[in-house]
Amino acid sequence: MISVCIATYNGEKYLEEQLDSILPQMDSCDELIISDDGSKDTTLDIIKRYIAQDHRIKFFRGPGKGVIANFEFAINQSQGEFIFLADQDDVWLPEKVQTTLDFFAAQPKIDLVISDLVIVNEHLEVIEPSYFEYRKVRLGFLHNIVKNKYIGAGMAFRSRLKTRILPIPAKVPMHDMWIGLIAAYRNKSALIPQKLTLYRRHSNNASEINTKASFFQQLKWRCAISYVLFKRIFFNS
Repeated sequence: MISVCIATYNGEKYLEEQLDSILPQMDSCDELIISDDGSKDTTLDIIKRYIAQDHRIKFFRGPGKGVIANFEFAINQSQGEFIFLADQDDVWLPEKVQTTLDFFAAQPKIDLVISDLVIVNEHLEVIEPSYFEYRKVRLGFLHNIVKNKYIGAGMAFRSRLKTRILPIPAKVPMHDMWIGLIAAYRNKSALIPQKLTLYRRHSNNASEINTKASFFQQLKWRCAISYVLFKRIFFNS
């Protein structure tokens, strides 16, 4: 069983296309968890329409505290052995779920994977053919504290990782960075080279590919996440 977790907020423009790319890849026993953070557009109407047609969709009203807390809440609801994170505005390629599950089956010691993505614009036209190449993605705990490359849109992990990543500290820069670093610390992460997601970039994205934060803000983030990481690792060892 897999759980797909989507955190929505005013996602009416692209949500249907994302749902239509995910649902055909899911088995009847799987679940699609949608946590909405107080959308004011037609997002809830879209979700209600899909729920009426598909019993696998489970809807929750999120905590209303931003994207990190919304994803944390969605992950908390998940029941599947494998948890996939999904943005509301991307498109999954048809082989994403099966390719990811095959990788996990071949690598039983790996807790978390990140698959490559194609960076596209709002019309799904290619901007960069490989996120991995564009961002020079590589694994490593210290490397990704200094310059994070872990991306939730390509992320899936085993449910046994939940006890280590939850709760997600409020002061971390982004949920995917936290989750990736927790897995990386124990060398339990891996990269899937196949491009399995169309990663859509537009004017209303909740995250940035390249941060515009100042050097001092980034340094503050790194200090904060280093503190909570080592605190979590120490007490959960």
